[in-house]
Amino acid sequence: MSPVEPIVLVAHGSRDPRAATATRALARQVGRLGGGAVVRAGYLDHTDPRPEAVLAALQRRGHRRAALVPLLLTDAFHGRVDLPAVVAQARAAGLRIPVRLTPVLGCAGSTVDGLLLAALERRLAEAAPAGFDALVLAAAGTRNVAARESVARVTQSLGRRHGVPALTAYASAAPPTAGEAVLRLRAAGARRVAVAAYFLAPGRLYESVAVTAAAAGSIAVAQPLSDAPELARLVLDRVAAGRPGVVTSGVTVTSGTTVAPGVTGGRRSLAVTLG
Repeated sequence: MSPVEPIVLVAHGSRDPRAATATRALARQVGRLGGGAVVRAGYLDHTDPRPEAVLAALQRRGHRRAALVPLLLTDAFHGRVDLPAVVAQARAAGLRIPVRLTPVLGCAGSTVDGLLLAALERRLAEAAPAGFDALVLAAAGTRNVAARESVARVTQSLGRRHGVPALTAYASAAPPTAGEAVLRLRAAGARRVAVAAYFLAPGRLYESVAVTAAAAGSIAVAQPLSDAPELARLVLDRVAAGRPGVVTSGVTVTSGTTVAPGVTGGRRSLAVTLG
């Protein structure tokens, strides 16, 4: 079933062109699985178009509302501050249509979404078809404690599903590195350590994970999630889950807490007006 409103996927953006290629591939996959939904991609930095321009173009084409989906795996600064600010800037520039901001794709609460785990498992199976006896979940990295805890919950869930020991690793901002995590597991007796990539797209940080993990003796490093069908279905779930509720002339926050100048955040179905 096609969502009522167009979907705008908002990625961080990267100087590496492969990142935008992966985002466009995910947009196409969401459109296919969403029954022909209108899906567009926007970027916070480095790459065009910006989300404000995408929203303005949708309004010019006669669309009456839009859903903004953060392509983020942790609910940290970009999701809580940057994205509401994007809508505020768009409204200051003349945007009138209501915009609904969905939760991030990663684990934002105590429950890890099964579709997220299935997407990670797809990439692991592609990289290590013969199996593994331990795994590392490698993420980009953040100084936000709550965000790191959410990544740890994904690691624990993935390890339990496979019945193997699992460690979290980061490419930046926090220890251990992927290589250090692989070495710890091997020192504990593991012989076939695979690395799951908690990344949506390739880039410098993902490459650093692949290099350090291989040097430490991992048997495989999975590819980023990119256009995995399960990830596309998760996008559609995020859009569908928040559809009932109040929409203002600003932005409806369907989950999580949003903090921005002049704005207070809230929980599910709390509407706040920006601008």
